[in-house]
Amino acid sequence: MKNQWLWCAFAALALGISSGSQAQQATGDIEKAVAALENQWLQGQKTNNVDLIAPLLADKLVSTDAEGKLSNKTQTLADGKSRKWTSAEYDNVQVTVFGDTAIAVGIYKGKGTESNGKAFDENERFTDTWVKMPNGKWQCVATQTSSVKM
Repeated sequence: MKNQWLWCAFAALALGISSGSQAQQATGDIEKAVAALENQWLQGQKTNNVDLIAPLLADKLVSTDAEGKLSNKTQTLADGKSRKWTSAEYDNVQVTVFGDTAIAVGIYKGKGTESNGKAFDENERFTDTWVKMPNGKWQCVATQTSSVKM
């Protein structure tokens, strides 16, 4: 009887360790997937192609810019389409996973011109909230930026 109990305890421990390493691997895979989506967003900016960005954004996206202005998905894409980037880069992007939610933070640096011809030179910290949707795809549901003094 005692040997059966020890065997059961060992099996439960082994299962727990295996599940833990699988969870870590899954978390690592999600972090990489969300980081790749962030990179796709950056590529959309670099190439002035909002078609790369549109599928990344949830229909009910809430976007808060560095001045505190709120925008939805349609407005965010329109703003992106009206700008022309001469350079865009991300620095120190980190992704933290919480089940079916992931938070990506990093630094964005971008230069270019607005639709009115006014130049922009931005240095911002961003926080993007990603959610795994029922169809299995990850989409950004909220994005927020804050100006960073350089």
